[in-house]
Amino acid sequence: MVRTELLAILVPALPLLGVLITGFGRRKLSAYAAGGIASAMVALSFVLSLLLFLGHDGQTHIVHLFNWITVGEMNIPFAFQIDSLSLWMMLVVTGIGSLIHVYSIGYMHDDPRVATFFAQLNLFTFAMLLLVMGANFLVTFIGWEGVGLCSYLLIGFWYKTPEFNYAGRKAFVMNRIGDVGMVLAMALMFLQFGTLNYVGIMDQAGSFAPSNPLLVMATLLLFLGATGKSAQLPLLTWLPDAMAGPTPVSALIHAATMVTAGIFLVVRSSVLFELAPYTQDIILWVGVATALFGATVGLFQNDIKKVLAYSTVSQLGYMFAALGVSAYSAGMFHVTTHAFFKALLFLAAGSVIHALGGEQDIRKMGGLKGVTKTTYVTFLIATLAITGIPPFSGFFSKDGILASTFADSPLAYGVLVFAAMLTAFYMFRLLFLTFFGTYRGTAQPHESPKVITVPLVILAVLSAIGGALNIPHVFGGSEWLKNELATAVEGMVGEHVALSASTEYTLMAISTLLVVITIWYTWTLFGKKTTLDGEPADMPFLKRLIAKRWMLDELYAFLIERPYGWMSRHFFSIAETKVVVPFTIGTGKTTHGFAEWLRKVQTGNTSFYLFGLMLGVVVFLLITYFSA
Repeated sequence: MVRTELLAILVPALPLLGVLITGFGRRKLSAYAAGGIASAMVALSFVLSLLLFLGHDGQTHIVHLFNWITVGEMNIPFAFQIDSLSLWMMLVVTGIGSLIHVYSIGYMHDDPRVATFFAQLNLFTFAMLLLVMGANFLVTFIGWEGVGLCSYLLIGFWYKTPEFNYAGRKAFVMNRIGDVGMVLAMALMFLQFGTLNYVGIMDQAGSFAPSNPLLVMATLLLFLGATGKSAQLPLLTWLPDAMAGPTPVSALIHAATMVTAGIFLVVRSSVLFELAPYTQDIILWVGVATALFGATVGLFQNDIKKVLAYSTVSQLGYMFAALGVSAYSAGMFHVTTHAFFKALLFLAAGSVIHALGGEQDIRKMGGLKGVTKTTYVTFLIATLAITGIPPFSGFFSKDGILASTFADSPLAYGVLVFAAMLTAFYMFRLLFLTFFGTYRGTAQPHESPKVITVPLVILAVLSAIGGALNIPHVFGGSEWLKNELATAVEGMVGEHVALSASTEYTLMAISTLLVVITIWYTWTLFGKKTTLDGEPADMPFLKRLIAKRWMLDELYAFLIERPYGWMSRHFFSIAETKVVVPFTIGTGKTTHGFAEWLRKVQTGNTSFYLFGLMLGVVVFLLITYFSA
């Protein structure tokens, strides 16, 4: 137990130490020194997480650091919960995070604030580790807010560009909306359970009847928090704009850290959600709608990172759809495989951008597969994985979600299959326009250095073979990941898909065939492009609407931003200039005038002072006499 406690403390402590070293030494450390230190801290954290995982006995261990908040009956310790779920997330965060750190050494080496960048990247990792290791909702909430703060700092890292500042601010505000839900949920749960410890709440929850109003409200509020952090409708507009940050930041946010926080929260609280079927129905259909929204918008994006951003939105929708039908293992499996291939896609996209001197428009690319061979092969593997082509990792994780969804709602299954076809279309459109056809740009393309390509190769291997982590029984597998996580997630104990083997094979064949047909159709459109025509002026209304992201940002601007701005300006002109400012100035003038009058009492005449003293004594005696 002592060994577990020590390792559990060191896992988040090492990235925090990296923050202090690179942060305070940012003016003296070179780019490679800062990058090397930051990467080493996260890599060591991964090694320690792996040691913890390999030595784990399947039980839940609480690592108590210190008593934190004790007020009346409220006793909230600062503690970590070490179980199979937290350990698995620790491996994902530190494993993918360390590769992104190493990649950043090559990608950010010429940035003048590179040491600050690595300090913030380490801080991001530290906050995410707090989130997944917390033994109670409040410790998790510290990490929750920490990744929100770090996302603001890293998205707006190149702060001299106003649009980047706006993107960071947008991410911060949208996440705060969701965070209100989580705070209210914690208040409700403490009111009902008298604790915020996960173990205490989950033990007591079993005594509640399903659909208990308090549990329904608490789970809805928790889901609101997850909606903001994991970019679900309607709080998803911040995530595509997060592409304003450097590409390693995009990979870290989209693959290994921030957007998976909402998934983790729901899985960690699965006992509560199992008792709130109404909330689960909402989660299912919000996830399905988000998957379709992201897939449709991704069809018409021309920025290489924006295509991947909307792809992330869509894949997160799949994960929440899985949680909505209680397929927690399928959701966590897709979190894992998505971390592999989405980190690879973003880092490979960064390699392309690096090779083209900063160009991000896929209409100005093409023909790069012969020049950037390593980047092309790894990007292809990631594309095959995300579209669900067997035997790549995405096939197994997405099939688990589709099978579970079909068993619960064939309609939701149909929508998700259609979204999978759209995914195949926009991802292979991206692949073909970037690497096939004729080069349409002006920069001189070149392959990226080893410090960038080696992480790509490692992630490509994981994307190719990652499906082995949870091969379903229908293929003769043991569903290892599901069995591993079941010791920590009670909702997984009774989790099963009530489908026959023949039905599962049929569903796999249908989805795979439709995806392959979509890929072939995409090749006929974009496979041999030498030139790209501009968008026609008379685009169909629906296409224009989707290309403008269903005008969701415009809707929010109309309903919220503009009215709020109008009220701010008018309240400033009325309340600020006519009430607050005059009151503030008047208070100062009154105080000054009273001081000027009181100053005249100080005459320097001793007899006057004695008279004042006697007068005060008389007044005091009179007050005492009449008040007796």
